[in-house]
Amino acid sequence: MELQSTVKKQVEPKAELTYSRPVFTPAVDIYETKDALVVLADMPGVDQSGVDIHLEENMLTIRGKVAEEAVDKDVVYSEYRTGDYYRSFTLSNLIDQNRIEAAIKDGVLKLTLAKAETAKPRQIAVKAG
Repeated sequence: MELQSTVKKQVEPKAELTYSRPVFTPAVDIYETKDALVVLADMPGVDQSGVDIHLEENMLTIRGKVAEEAVDKDVVYSEYRTGDYYRSFTLSNLIDQNRIEAAIKDGVLKLTLAKAETAKPRQIAVKAG
């Protein structure tokens, strides 16, 4: 078994932020089923109330806010940084934008992007002659 370690990628702000918390790009896995694309985004520390999903002009944006915890210890060393999450995706016309579903469990956001009927695979019958 091989362990992989990845460093969180911090989002570079395009403008000055009004808060000092870091914002990270959540790692995602995307897989395709017969009827949909499924996006799994890792956002540890984010619960249902901290997720904001916005769709506008084919741009799907996800934001995850991590609740700040009161620290009652003197941290001597820490490799884990906490912060919020932000990522956006451009959707093609192959996605039915009226049938996007989202769920979050254990810090993993699952987006199900239903395929438009025209994008679904289908069998073409061959006629003789």
